[in-house]
Amino acid sequence: MLMGMFAYISLFAAAFAAATLLPMQSEALLAYRLTDPALSAWALIGMATLGNVLGSVVSWVCGRFLRRYQDRRWFPVSAAQLQRAEQRYHRYGRWSLLASWVPIIGDPLTVVAGLMREPIWSFMMIVTCAKFLRYLAIAAVTLAWL
Repeated sequence: MLMGMFAYISLFAAAFAAATLLPMQSEALLAYRLTDPALSAWALIGMATLGNVLGSVVSWVCGRFLRRYQDRRWFPVSAAQLQRAEQRYHRYGRWSLLASWVPIIGDPLTVVAGLMREPIWSFMMIVTCAKFLRYLAIAAVTLAWL
């Protein structure tokens, strides 16, 4: 029982960290955990999704918070880069968040959504759908191979 709880919590933690700008991944851990018949596939998918969405919310909050410092010298992007990001975000809109699961571009996209003042309700709905479908696909492929 304790090992089962550890499996779910460690997957949640890995998925949370993977959704921030930290170099982590949770897909391999999900696939590994799915090989244990004592664990619920739906619970694993749920924990991975929850952790990943909450990690994305942290990135969104960072974007919202950092925006107030855009005129500082240490701000991580130039005014021109910020303007280009705004133009792209407004061109593709909130639906670009469907790509929040994509490696390399997904995590910065969630920060940009915060910078662009995307409302949290739409952010969470779109990001949750995208990340859930990604984990569902990983689970389907993994379980098909078992």
